[in-house]
Amino acid sequence: MPEPTRYLGRLAGKAAIVTGAGAAEDEIGIGRAIAYIMAREGAKVACADLDGARAEATAAQIRAEGGEAIAVAADVSLPEDCEALVETTVKTFGQLDILVNNVGISVPTNLESVTLDLWNRTIAVNLTSVMLMSKYAVPVMAARGGGSIVNISSLAGMRAMGAVAYGPSKAAMAQLSREIGVLHGRQGIRVNTVAPGHVMTPHAMSKLPASMREARRKVGPLGVEGDAWDVAQAVLFIASDEARFINGVHLAVDGGVEGIGPMVGHALISEA
Repeated sequence: MPEPTRYLGRLAGKAAIVTGAGAAEDEIGIGRAIAYIMAREGAKVACADLDGARAEATAAQIRAEGGEAIAVAADVSLPEDCEALVETTVKTFGQLDILVNNVGISVPTNLESVTLDLWNRTIAVNLTSVMLMSKYAVPVMAARGGGSIVNISSLAGMRAMGAVAYGPSKAAMAQLSREIGVLHGRQGIRVNTVAPGHVMTPHAMSKLPASMREARRKVGPLGVEGDAWDVAQAVLFIASDEARFINGVHLAVDGGVEGIGPMVGHALISEA
């Protein structure tokens, strides 16, 4: 997977939390890519994950490259864990300027197969966690004069993908982002959503057969898949002061897939 090599210190002097930042040693998922690129741009990063060992693997790599990072094990669907994560970050770094709500779960379901427990867990992890993390982060950011919250949604929150719980949870995330951005904009807090689509990650590779990956490559207007770095670069910009006048945006990072109609998609597959 290609990796950016030019860094400009765009987040120097800032501290960030990235949830879902853990991964296996040799994997680059979206959360890890975001944590890496923020650290390389000068931010101090709290790498949070349900699996503390995976969070530590990310933080250790950042420290090995000269960055500043800590690992925090947290279930961000629980208010006490969210509060503790923010408190630990502030205690360690003395501040909190950026929050990236990246954690999420995806289980393909239809109305016949979905259970109430699965529905509730999906909403708790994908949506309630954003509310909880923002609830505890916003007062800290406001006290410093502002901050940036970036929520990682999905193309599945913009177009039906056949997941009756996952899609709605991601769609609601965009509206929650707008609400928080409106309510706290006067405190200098910007809230935006980044929606990846047709991105090649370890999770996607484990779930999609080769034929499906090839089909989605063909249907994309650019004819290629994206990767975790593509998403991380978009998050970096939205989180940085360069985007100081961007608030309430729902940005698709999908190579243009969200904008195509079914007949065009059929033609693209046929022509590829």
